[in-house]
Amino acid sequence: MAWRFFFFLSFQAVGLGLGWWWAGPWGAVLAAVGASWAWFLWDLWRGARVVRWLRHGDLAKAPSLNGLWGEVADRARRLLRQSQADIEASDARLQEILAALQATPNGVVLLDAEGRIEWCNQIAASQFSLDAVRDLGQSIGNLLRDPEFSAYYAAQNFSGDVVLQGRESTPSRPVRISVHLHPYGDGRTLLLSRDVTALEQAEAMRRDFVANVSHEIRTPLTVLMGFVETLQTLPLSAEERSRYLGMMSQQAARMQSVVQDLLTLSRLEGSPPPGLTEWTPVESLLRRCEDEARGLSALLTRSQTSGHTLEFPAVEELRRAGQLAGVPVELQSALSNLIGNAVRYTPAGGSIRVEWATLEDGGARFSVRDTGPGIEAVHIPRLTERFYRVDRSRSRETGGTGLGLAIVKHVVQRHSAVLAIASTVGKGSVFSVTFPAHRVQRSPNAHGAALTTSVKAPVPTGPAPSSVQPSASP
Repeated sequence: MAWRFFFFLSFQAVGLGLGWWWAGPWGAVLAAVGASWAWFLWDLWRGARVVRWLRHGDLAKAPSLNGLWGEVADRARRLLRQSQADIEASDARLQEILAALQATPNGVVLLDAEGRIEWCNQIAASQFSLDAVRDLGQSIGNLLRDPEFSAYYAAQNFSGDVVLQGRESTPSRPVRISVHLHPYGDGRTLLLSRDVTALEQAEAMRRDFVANVSHEIRTPLTVLMGFVETLQTLPLSAEERSRYLGMMSQQAARMQSVVQDLLTLSRLEGSPPPGLTEWTPVESLLRRCEDEARGLSALLTRSQTSGHTLEFPAVEELRRAGQLAGVPVELQSALSNLIGNAVRYTPAGGSIRVEWATLEDGGARFSVRDTGPGIEAVHIPRLTERFYRVDRSRSRETGGTGLGLAIVKHVVQRHSAVLAIASTVGKGSVFSVTFPAHRVQRSPNAHGAALTTSVKAPVPTGPAPSSVQPSASP
């Protein structure tokens, strides 16, 4: 302010001096008035520069002035710079928050007070078939046309969630999406969504598992209690008593098989994956599988006129197949289960072919081919579920517990292998296990093709050896 008065007085003094020198007292007065107007116009021009700069707000074009208007420009420049820094910091923080919401595994949609979309992440866009740019400002009720969601949104009771069918849901692969609305701010709403398909499937499997376990144990237990009551209350001949005791033994063995398989599954799920320190020859694994398969075939077809045709790799070829890294008992259990299932479900006179193939990448594939009735495609994805049976009555007749393929799946996963199932109704099935290269140690002479040889299983003429018992699991 002092500089402002100084310049004004300076203009006045210069005007007075020049006017007095030029025209005397009256000239001095006129010159002083002219100097005042000159100073006023000059100061107005300086202020106009500051105002023009403030209208555009470009910090790079701030005027360089002295005096009052210079201080105004400097202070405005500092305030603008601080404001711009605050805005950039706020934008950066907002982008960090949006990036975090974008990275969340759940869907997030921000709705305004009218239910219009303000922002959504990619998960929500995928779950509800939204366009994160095009659909901004659209009403969520117009885009999410599900009767359950419409009723949920209209009720305005957001204490719980609503489960909807996903847009990509199919009968063979259902998708379930949980949607929960959370009011916040001034009438705004946060929509959170998550895929609960796996949770619902796990819950359904848990219910089925509990029901199946109780049924599998309750049924033979009821039979046992009935037989015990019969033995206690009725006079029976020695032959009848012997027959009842035999049936009781079968039911007890069935319960024992279920309990043993459940314990096996529990042990497999709770133990760490096997290392690469223990190697087992492929020959010894398949030879034991062959002995069990031939004994089981003889037991199941002893009343038939013909048996199964069982094909296994020749001994010399298996010796060149190398070794597998893993737990021998588990590997034996898995491979034997697959062969045993093929024997059980292939009618007498059919053929079962076991192959071992070395792969170009260093891995190996074990496969079992049968000429059984085949499996419908709808059943294949569920075959490895506990107690899942395509034909429940036949499974029990052949001694299955419904846990064999579940055990195979866990053993295969623990050994970093892959279980594949292919089947055609009326033509048979192929179950294969592909082992990775790091778990296969091949012999120097092992190359490429499948190792197989054909041996006709003899037609059983007498009872099967008593040491061989049908079992769907190890």
